[in-house]
Amino acid sequence: MMSVFENICRTLPVLAVTTCLGTAGALVPTAGSTPAFAETAVQPEKNPPGDIPDSQVFIDYASPQGFAMKVPEGWARSDRADGASFVDKLDGVVVSVSKADAAPTAESAKANYVPGLLKAERAVKVSAIKPVTLPAGPAIRIVYTSNSEPNAVTNKQVRLENERYLFFKDGKLVTLELYAPKGADNVDQWQLMSNSFRWK
Repeated sequence: MMSVFENICRTLPVLAVTTCLGTAGALVPTAGSTPAFAETAVQPEKNPPGDIPDSQVFIDYASPQGFAMKVPEGWARSDRADGASFVDKLDGVVVSVSKADAAPTAESAKANYVPGLLKAERAVKVSAIKPVTLPAGPAIRIVYTSNSEPNAVTNKQVRLENERYLFFKDGKLVTLELYAPKGADNVDQWQLMSNSFRWK
């Protein structure tokens, strides 16, 4: 039985990796992506941008894929066949849906998901993979840092911090990714969004 983590797609330009299905063991980056072989982690900014302000308003996003959650009002939204992304400068929220045979575990994520993540993203350093219980039910939380894509004009990169949540129900896997420059203070806002996820 094929693991749902055996393939990873790189979705640009929102600096996000979302799980997808395909040929077992294959990495399928989209046009414009570059596998990060042996790339060195860039130094985080001393005063990083990317703080979501305390005054930020959050609105409901209802996906036709059968789930809903709160997202920041005013962020640029891009709809895709498998989900949507919401981006503001170097901050982003990405939700995607794929089919799955079973709920992921911390062990299966470490064994099957993380190796692909290390190859698909830039200078990835995973710091935590653990099960969590959220209002929507059990999920797997993956925490890691990575380099951004180089700026098209300046070629500058930014060190990013990422949190990813994997939700499973009735053969459907939803991946929620939150990212921002490393050191930005978004703990409360990220918690609000991950806790707001719910199945419809």
